[in-house]
Amino acid sequence: MDKKKIEKAVEMILEAIGEDPSREGLKRTPQRVAEMFEEVLSGYSQVPAKELRVHYEKENYEEIVLVRDIPLYSICEHHMLPFFGKAHVAYMPHRDRVAGLSKIVRAVEALARRLQVQERLTKQIADTIMEAIAPQGVLVVIEAEHFCMTMRGIRKA
Repeated sequence: MDKKKIEKAVEMILEAIGEDPSREGLKRTPQRVAEMFEEVLSGYSQVPAKELRVHYEKENYEEIVLVRDIPLYSICEHHMLPFFGKAHVAYMPHRDRVAGLSKIVRAVEALARRLQVQERLTKQIADTIMEAIAPQGVLVVIEAEHFCMTMRGIRKA
């Protein structure tokens, strides 16, 4: 991520809306925005499938594994506004191939920290789990509030 380019773009936006980037309250805004983007879009530097290391259990376990209410925060790629909510991930292991519950959470986090749309994020989580641990099946449900709907446009959650 090129922080200097982001800083310059923020300065240009501030000027375009009629603000003075050298004003006291805005002097460090370009740097703060660049640091924010580096943090909230850190998923680009992660490989989500690596988070899903398979554990081999001595017993065959083929019952549903469910991780509910995984908090997620992402940025809508259409308006670059946040959306946030919860992911619910269920999978059915194939015999002795299981992943730790925290590994599922880490994969969701890595994928959410990119420019996203909810539909693609849901599919990417499911596809990542399928590829990494080859379960019998996977189900992903995301419930989220999108600021691009609540702050503008329809103004409804």
